[in-house]
Amino acid sequence: MTLPYASQPAPVTPPSGAARPRLTFIGTGYLGATYAICYAELGYEVIGFDVDVDKIEKLGKGEVPFHEPGLDEMLRRNLAAGRLRFTTSYQETADFGDVHFICVGTPQRASGLGADLTYVEASVSNLAQHLSRKALIVGKSTVPVGTAEWVEQLVAKHARPELAVEVAWSPEFLQEGFAVDDVMRPNRIVVATKTEWSNSLLHAAHKGVFDLAATEDREVPVVSTDFATAELVKVAANSFLATKISFINAMAEVCEVAGGDITQLARALGYDPRIGNRFLQSGVGFGGGCLPKDIRAFQARAQELGAGEALRFLHEVDLINLRRRQRVLNLAAGLLGRKFGPAGPDLSGARIAVLGATFKPNSDDVRDAPALAVAGMLSRAGASVHVYDPQGMENAKRALPEVEYAKSMVEAVTDADLVCVLTEWAEFRNADPVALGEVAANKLIVDGRNCLDATAWKSAGWTLRALGRPTV
Repeated sequence: MTLPYASQPAPVTPPSGAARPRLTFIGTGYLGATYAICYAELGYEVIGFDVDVDKIEKLGKGEVPFHEPGLDEMLRRNLAAGRLRFTTSYQETADFGDVHFICVGTPQRASGLGADLTYVEASVSNLAQHLSRKALIVGKSTVPVGTAEWVEQLVAKHARPELAVEVAWSPEFLQEGFAVDDVMRPNRIVVATKTEWSNSLLHAAHKGVFDLAATEDREVPVVSTDFATAELVKVAANSFLATKISFINAMAEVCEVAGGDITQLARALGYDPRIGNRFLQSGVGFGGGCLPKDIRAFQARAQELGAGEALRFLHEVDLINLRRRQRVLNLAAGLLGRKFGPAGPDLSGARIAVLGATFKPNSDDVRDAPALAVAGMLSRAGASVHVYDPQGMENAKRALPEVEYAKSMVEAVTDADLVCVLTEWAEFRNADPVALGEVAANKLIVDGRNCLDATAWKSAGWTLRALGRPTV
C-alpha cells in the first residue's frame, strides 16, 4: 500500500503527553459534530465544543441535532465508551486538546456576497487566550483564501508567545447523507502545515483514518500544500460542482425550446469519461448550506484580490440555478391553466402538494433548499400549499411557517389539484401513481428532479411535466 504521505513524518509526542493526540472540534454543527463523533469511533479521545447550550446538552444525551444516517448510534456508542464528550467551556477545551479543529459556520454576510468570519474570529480568539501549553489549531471551516494567515495573527495576538501555538489548515469535503464515510473513508485529505512539528502532529491526528484504510486495503491520497491552496480547494471543488449542475440545467432550458430530452442528453454526455455522469441530473437546482454561499463568497474574495473577472462565470451559474425555481412555478401555472399577469401567475384557489422540503434526500437540511423556495413561491402566488418531507418537517416549519404541512405523502396529495416532486427521496421515486391518483383531485404532476418513471405515471392517467423533457 502506498504511504499516505510522500514520506512518513517523524513521530511526535502530543503536548498533553497522551499516546495519541487529543482532539477537539470547535463548533458542533453538521461539520464539527460529525467529525467529533467519527474520530471518537476511530479511537481518539475527543471533545466537541459549542457556545450553544441546547445543542451541547442534546449531544451529551446521545441526540444528534440533525439527520445523518448512522450517526446517532455511533454517538451513543462513543459517549458510553468515554472517548467522547461535549462542553461549552473554552477552558476545558483548551486544557484537554492537542489538536483543535475549527469547524464553525461561515455564512454569507448580511451586507454582501462575502463570507462572514465572525464565528471563526470568536472561536480562535477565545480558544487561544485559554491555552496553557503548545497546541495546533487547524482550520476546517470553508473560508476565503487568506484566512489562515489571518488566523495566525489572531493566535499571535491572543495566545501567550512562549507557548508557540501553531496553525495548520485541512479543509473538509462532506456530502450530507454520506458524511460518516466521507470522514472515515475520505477520497483525499488536504493538509497545509509550516513546520515538521505541525505536520507530524496533524499526521498523528489522521492516523486512525490511515489505519482503517490499511485494514480495508485502500489508499488515502494526501495532498500536502500551502495555506492558500488548501483554502482554495474546497471553494474550487464546490464551484466546479455547481457549474456542472448549472450546465446540465442550462441544457435543459435549451431542450425545452428545441424539443430535446435532457435525461437522454445527460446520459449520452455521461458516457464520455472526460465528463462523467455524476452531477448531471437536471432538475430544480442545487441548494444547501455550502454550494450557494460558497460560490458567492468565492466571487467576492476574487474581486477583493483583483481577480474578479476570472470568476465572472459563477454569477451566471448562480442565475441559472435560481431560474430553475421560477421554471417550476411556470410549469405549475401551465398545468393548472393559469395565465401570467405582470406580477406572475395567479394560483388562487389551487391546492398544491409539494413533496420535499430538504435540499437533497437523506438530510433534514432546508438551508437554501430549492424545494422550500418553490413552496414559498407557490404560496405567494395564491395557492394553498401542503408540504411533506420524510426528515425535514421541523426545520421547514421554522423556515417557511406560512404553508401547511402534512403528516404523510398521501395526506399531502389528498385533494391536490397539482403535485410537485421537488426532492428525490426514495419514498417519492417509488410512489404508486395509481394509489396517489385515487386521492388527488387532478392527476397533474411536476417532476422537479427528473426522478419519476414517466411511462408509469402516464399509464396511470397522470399528465406529467418535467424540467427539460417533452410533455408526457
